Amino acid sequence: MIIGIGSDLADIRRIAGTLERFGERFTNRVFTDIERSRSDAKPHRAASYAKRWAAKEACSKALGSGVRMGVAWREMGVANLPSGQPTMTLTGGALQRLQALTPAGYVPRIHLTMTDDDPYAQAFVVIEAVLEG
Repeated sequence: MIIGIGSDLADIRRIAGTLERFGERFTNRVFTDIERSRSDAKPHRAASYAKRWAAKEACSKALGSGVRMGVAWREMGVANLPSGQPTMTLTGGALQRLQALTPAGYVPRIHLTMTDDDPYAQAFVVIEAVLEG
């Protein structure tokens, strides 16, 4: 069963400007170590960060919390499954919110898709609850 859906559209130019203006102060505050390592290695760094920004926004919407209610930016991180497929890894308040949304006897699965086409980056998140076992 679907327990949350979220989407977001980010302007790559805005993220590029924020990167220029605040640099590591911004990236360290918002992105996980894995996200920073992956984005900093990309030739289109701002687009990579913009996709991850959109994914965090989409995830917070799917959680029904936004970035409030005890959910912080760095508690939602884009990670890749062994297949390369992106997903979200949640910790802290974001994980607690996910656990509160998940019915007893079910386990959550977070589905994520991201794309960019200059000047925009987009992400969709679907949170699914599947029966354990």
